[in-house]
Amino acid sequence: MRTLVRGGVVLPMAPRRALLQPGSVLFDGTEILAVGTVEEVDADPRAAGPDVEVIDAAGFAVLPGLHNCHLHSGLLRGTAEGLALFDWLQTYVDPAHRALTPEIAEAASWLCYAEAVRSGTTSVMDMWRFLDGSARVAGQLGLRATLVPYVADEEGYDYFESIDSTRALLAAHRSSFDGRVRSWVGLEHLFYCTERAFADAAALAAEYDTGLHVHSSESRWEVEESLRRYGHRPLAEIARRGALTDGRAVVAHCVWLDDAEIELIASTGTRVAHCPASNMKLASGPAPVPKLWSAGVTVGIGSDGEKENNNLDLLEEVKMASLLQKLVALDPTAGDPWDILAMATIEGARCLGLADITGSLEPGKRADVITVDLRKLHTTPLLSGPDANVAAHLVFSSCGQDVDSVWVDGRRLLAAGELLTCDEAAVRARAQSAAEELFARRAALAPR
Repeated sequence: MRTLVRGGVVLPMAPRRALLQPGSVLFDGTEILAVGTVEEVDADPRAAGPDVEVIDAAGFAVLPGLHNCHLHSGLLRGTAEGLALFDWLQTYVDPAHRALTPEIAEAASWLCYAEAVRSGTTSVMDMWRFLDGSARVAGQLGLRATLVPYVADEEGYDYFESIDSTRALLAAHRSSFDGRVRSWVGLEHLFYCTERAFADAAALAAEYDTGLHVHSSESRWEVEESLRRYGHRPLAEIARRGALTDGRAVVAHCVWLDDAEIELIASTGTRVAHCPASNMKLASGPAPVPKLWSAGVTVGIGSDGEKENNNLDLLEEVKMASLLQKLVALDPTAGDPWDILAMATIEGARCLGLADITGSLEPGKRADVITVDLRKLHTTPLLSGPDANVAAHLVFSSCGQDVDSVWVDGRRLLAAGELLTCDEAAVRARAQSAAEELFARRAALAPR
């Protein structure tokens, strides 16, 4: 079967930023065949015939699926509120990791991946644990997933993942489910990992030719503590340990950077996952995204975990990203909608090393396509021509609940807002039960 998504407002995102209003996208089982005006695509002989399903997209935006470049599956949403970053980690999050089981971890990934698809995300980078279960979830649900184990080996963190468990994951899921599910190497944090862990992680990433993902420079305290412990700012220390080599690294947050660190990121081909809602909620600070762009750094967008956001809605996240830039710069021209949409689409794909196959609506790329309903009170008026406002609506007005349809590799995962590849009620019930078990296990492990 081929699918013709016809008559919507198409935002291809590459090779140029423009609206096709109205436009159409034609794709087959996995691949985009044609993108253009309605008249252009209608004239393509592949757009007609009994084996073509026609989707009337009038009143909808049609754009590439969104890329969440930094996510943690989890079940702590709505708890552990009102704490500074490292207090929050040590008091609530790390004890939950200690209590985690493979079954609970898999239930968390079902919840988070289903929520992601429901709000238009077709690709996630999930830093989590017991990721064999997460691979099964992504495979069954149908989205793209880059799976990154938390590795930590400093004293007191022996319950995290290890280099050995990462190697086992790579052996099983370096690339699986027709390439939609991949594994990378991950390090939890500079303060959680010895120099040996960094060296081994860099060597493992080179051996399997994968990316390497780590958190850094999220809080001001972290910078001060790194200077005290190591005599270097965090990214300089991470580079000294060999983790910013060969253009493999994606670093989450990068809030507290000086000019030398920005140059270090740019010169090493390191990419950045920007998490504005999390950075605001935890009072971490604003990442210097415009400076990173000026230095030529690829910046994707991430939700961070469900506990520090508290949702995985990237259409909400793009609004946060734009408004934060405006506020910090005291400049209403900052955070241009097209620039911000690129972070969630083509730049997000570049961040994850997927831009050759996804991130934009171009012939030959995979059919990762979403439609967003613009026929709502909060997206009215819908204008075209010199007053065209769809890009602005997507950034400032739309939300994940407006996402109508999602395809990944041409397979439809969401239709009329309903998940097609899982039972949403069953996912919620499983997550509720798993969360209750997790909290009980965490309480039982707490010091008396």
